[in-house]
Amino acid sequence: MHIHLIGVCGTGMGSLAGLLKHQGHRVTGSDRAFHPPMGSALTRWGIECFEGFDPAHLAERPDWVVIGNVCRPDNTEARAAIDMGLRYSSLARAIHDLYLADRRPFVVAGTHGKTTTTAMLAFLLDRTGRSPGFLIGGIPSDLEESYRAGAPGGPFVIEGDEYDSAYFEKTPKFWQYAPQVALIHAIEHDHIDIYPDMAAYRAAFAHFVTLIPQTGLLLVPDDSEEVARIASGASCRVVRFGFGRDADVQVQPRGEQTDGQHFRLLQGGTVAGEGRLPMSGGHNLRNAAGALAMAHLGEGVGYEVLLKALSSFGGVARRQQLRGQAGGVRVYDDFAHHPTAVAQTLLGLRMRHPQGKLVAIFEPRSATASRRTHQTEYEAAFAAADETWIAPVGRPEIDETERLDVQAVAAGIRDHGGSAHAAEDVETIVDEVAAGAVAGDTVVVMSNGAFGGIHERLLTRLESA
Repeated sequence: MHIHLIGVCGTGMGSLAGLLKHQGHRVTGSDRAFHPPMGSALTRWGIECFEGFDPAHLAERPDWVVIGNVCRPDNTEARAAIDMGLRYSSLARAIHDLYLADRRPFVVAGTHGKTTTTAMLAFLLDRTGRSPGFLIGGIPSDLEESYRAGAPGGPFVIEGDEYDSAYFEKTPKFWQYAPQVALIHAIEHDHIDIYPDMAAYRAAFAHFVTLIPQTGLLLVPDDSEEVARIASGASCRVVRFGFGRDADVQVQPRGEQTDGQHFRLLQGGTVAGEGRLPMSGGHNLRNAAGALAMAHLGEGVGYEVLLKALSSFGGVARRQQLRGQAGGVRVYDDFAHHPTAVAQTLLGLRMRHPQGKLVAIFEPRSATASRRTHQTEYEAAFAAADETWIAPVGRPEIDETERLDVQAVAAGIRDHGGSAHAAEDVETIVDEVAAGAVAGDTVVVMSNGAFGGIHERLLTRLESA
């Protein structure tokens, strides 16, 4: 079958393209640009890619056209596919029809932690012999690819994105994922281009939990009243995980060492085992607790083998990913863009590298980060950094009355006692950060986009300094 994906370089779309190609389909795709890591992955997988959107890409009349949510009603290629009478669907509908209808979906949802927890769960099930299917919205370090079909009747691990499916299907993607085992991390107002207020955002999750059958399972953090209220609407078993003593599955930190975070895991107050997570940050330790509980309670895998497997988990590209070291300065890449994620990322890296300066470089590029919705929260989110650089808003088309005021954010950080600068361009940031960095410092670049290739530019400048 010839399947064409419009907006193929998105994380979910790209992974689906790879999976379809692996199964023997002819796969083509189009997008505005093909930035790494997904762009280079598409090339490696042998996907036929077209830059830009053009009805001519449909000349061979594909058997199925998957239209990504990057497309708007005026997208000429998407419009042509519909007008030509071709079979078309959203990404979410394609995933359901092709892979979830005859498998047991394990859906990881929530404002933060989805990609890392999804990759972690897929890794744990793979390493303990369960041969899961999975679709990860990122490039995992330890799995051959970010996708696998799995077997009918078996577990299929997928990231439960609450963003809408397509311009012609204005419902959250995860409503179509038929969850049997689900996890919800924090629920904090996000995607404000889709959800104008917290009530609308909350409603998406409220309906999601009603989709879990009575025989299913829902895992929730033990310290979130917001998620607890949503979970009260579920008809299935609800299990709480986290750091609190009353958590059903409790993780007890035992300290960070050079090889990662050590911890003890308890279920129902009984010690289940000792573990080690190579990743930094309390948020990642919480992610691990959720993934371990999903694998044990949802698939019946013993904690002993799960904890052993976890110790070799290498993470996901663009999630606290060390891009390189030059002149003794470490340069990390992270996808963080919501203020809570920014704060957690910085705290995790501060814990891993307590010596030297921690320099944060932030590009407000997502639909939420580009707006003033969380402007005050950003002022406090950079507290763990010794120095902060904020780039111009990545969506200048947003009206100035709604657009994030980066100068005000920088001033707010300084009011909180920090050092912050609002830069006019990437080149200024590279010049200033490279000039001020010394051996032992850590730089973390946070953006959900390519950010002008700043990582390599900074490493090159540091190397020549």
